[in-house]
Amino acid sequence: MNSAGDLKGVRADADSLTLQWADGKSSRFASIWLRDNETGQRDAHSGQRLIDIADLPETPKIRSASVRAGSVQIQWENDSRGTSFDIAWLAAQADVSPSRRGAVTAWIGGSLNALENFAWMRFGDEKANAARRLQWFTRLLTDGMAFLSEVPARVDALTEAMSLVGRVAETNYGLVFDVRSVAQPENLAYSDLGLGLHTDNPYREPVPGFQALHVLIAAPDGGESLFGDGLALAEHLRREDPESFGQLTTTPVPFHYRSADADLYAERPLIQLSCDGVVTGVHYNNRSIAPLRLAPDRTQGFYAAYRKFALLLRDPHFQLRFRMRTGDLVVFDNQRILHGRTPFSSAKYPRHLRGCYLTRDSVYSEAALLRRQVGEQRA
Repeated sequence: MNSAGDLKGVRADADSLTLQWADGKSSRFASIWLRDNETGQRDAHSGQRLIDIADLPETPKIRSASVRAGSVQIQWENDSRGTSFDIAWLAAQADVSPSRRGAVTAWIGGSLNALENFAWMRFGDEKANAARRLQWFTRLLTDGMAFLSEVPARVDALTEAMSLVGRVAETNYGLVFDVRSVAQPENLAYSDLGLGLHTDNPYREPVPGFQALHVLIAAPDGGESLFGDGLALAEHLRREDPESFGQLTTTPVPFHYRSADADLYAERPLIQLSCDGVVTGVHYNNRSIAPLRLAPDRTQGFYAAYRKFALLLRDPHFQLRFRMRTGDLVVFDNQRILHGRTPFSSAKYPRHLRGCYLTRDSVYSEAALLRRQVGEQRA
């Protein structure tokens, strides 16, 4: 990123300010954007704006601009009050990419090894070493999934470990839930059945952001964990069958869950896009899809696309298969990473995982706070 020392020139037009950098690149800022981001129009303590867009001139005009002591000084037409912008701050705002959460790396599970290709951190290390924890967080957000090892097989260890990852969200399942076989389960997760790749709780508003699963008792036979990257699957479908991709990004799918103490319903596409067409989420749970209310002439097209995506989820090429061990804990983005398991026999080999959901914003916030902390330590 450029800094104040890299600034080589400034050009002011009536409607914009252009900064020329030593690397030959330039950054252009619209005059209305500059007026909207004046530091003097923010509360000194909270940093929040004191004005609204309606308080600003509709088409502010720049009269002149100059560089002084690491800042750009702007004079405005019909306004005697000037504005000062820190050059390093302007340089940091020059990135106009749609997301400031960092790059993500899509992956094809069939060619990967969970122990070698994903981030692992030993339980306890996350408390002792902020820089090491930041590396783990960065991989979690980049890959959508990361692991902890040697987490004590105690019922309270999950929430203890997650206290440094994000805020646990309470649902009708409680703050935590036990994934083990029970008689007459209200959710098939609490059975011996194998589960295909899916995301959790698409019937909820909002959909849980991240999920954590901690192995208290690992089954030596059956019950292997399956993971798939929804971004890679969605982009594969976009390349190979754009029409089906379009069906799954534009058709609202109803999801419904009912139990003795909950009745949850939401509608969302199976593949979710940002305003500029970037895949931002996948919501797939065949167990909870409710009857679609589509016009007959749209039904066949949607079901053809739905089937193609379902077949991709079954393809071993896209699946990461891993037998998690007692004490292993996985954290993954529930709006990106699909998970499942192979069938097992609880009568023969008990299997017990404990899980929870984390709010999406709290995980990103914890990562941002870590970046700030580590950066201050290095300064």
